[in-house]
Amino acid sequence: MDEDAEKTLLITLSGKDRPGVTSAVFETLTHAGVEVLDIEQIVLRRRLILGVLVSVPRDWKRLRVAVEETAAALDMAVDVDRGVGDNKVRREGRSHVTVIGTPLKAAHIAAVAGRIADCGANIDRIERMARYPVTAIDLHVSGAEPERLRTLLATEAAAQGIDIAVQPANLMRRGMRLIVLDVDSTLIQGEVIEMLAAHTGQLAEVERITAAAMSGELDFEESLRDRVALLAGVDASILDQVYDDLTLAPGARTMVRVLRRLGYRFALVSGGFSQITDRLADDLGIHYARANELEIVDGTLTGKILGRVVDRAGKAIALQEFADAVGVPLEATIAIGDGANDLDMLNAAGLGIAFNAKQVVRDAADTSVNVPYLDAIMYLLGISREEIEAADADAGIVTPAPPL
Repeated sequence: MDEDAEKTLLITLSGKDRPGVTSAVFETLTHAGVEVLDIEQIVLRRRLILGVLVSVPRDWKRLRVAVEETAAALDMAVDVDRGVGDNKVRREGRSHVTVIGTPLKAAHIAAVAGRIADCGANIDRIERMARYPVTAIDLHVSGAEPERLRTLLATEAAAQGIDIAVQPANLMRRGMRLIVLDVDSTLIQGEVIEMLAAHTGQLAEVERITAAAMSGELDFEESLRDRVALLAGVDASILDQVYDDLTLAPGARTMVRVLRRLGYRFALVSGGFSQITDRLADDLGIHYARANELEIVDGTLTGKILGRVVDRAGKAIALQEFADAVGVPLEATIAIGDGANDLDMLNAAGLGIAFNAKQVVRDAADTSVNVPYLDAIMYLLGISREEIEAADADAGIVTPAPPL
């Protein structure tokens, strides 16, 4: 046993939570004149666990009796252990591992914990981020480099059918960030160009080309020009109808609303069309938007695009330019997308998230989120569902109660 450990007492109380437990315990410790070295407290289903690491007083056995009497009065169990290390310095290689499942089963946590142990790492703390509509758990892990953990846990996530995100535990996670979103099949459900093609009789052909392009089988710019050519002759008023028919990804408004309150900036970068994305940006309060502009002559689509196409490389360029405009480094950016044309943007961002993405994108991104709720992204940022609902309540927004 090391010298520091011999000078400490670990006091652990457990039992039914109620007001006054913590204050009663520390009132008892006050009389002993001890120094508080570390505290951990959690409440799970109204059951409290409180751990306090203190310096050893001259008469530590007397303190143990006093703590036991306090615990008995509170109808709680208590353990007092001498010689528990201070844990002043956490091991290097610290990460946040966020696990999301619908549902999240005990077997999933067992598998994740097993892989973390295989790395020689340790789980220092576990927090619940959400229990509805998904279950999200945040593990504080030390003892393994984030990149090594990410590689190992990505394989486990695929095997278990859950989402696992690994991020370094640093100040960047808590700072203001720029979030750059793809639009089609990310911010919104479906593809705008297919909705337009439904008015031309060319839907099947456009769908075929879109699927190949998003999987990386076709050059994006060439495929886009081929699809837009099939729209020639469509009345431009159809754009208004398509906009009215758009369905946002569940949680999209919540994510933007909550993170804007925290000072985050947002941008849309789309291989779609500015006639749609600019209106989306205005509607949602998104700060920047970049997309392709459809040529319209005499109120009719010509089947051509004006200017340079926003392709795979163009999305990464837009990410950098928007980061410069906001005044943040690329490390403080988050990119979210689903298609092969998002890959450069996802790779350039500090955190690249494949959202319900094609396999080629999931394989290349930092992490994948495969639940349909876009606001699940906030759990990766350390924001819990309870905090989101409390913030909404303060703003007068009522959140439906989750099922019991």
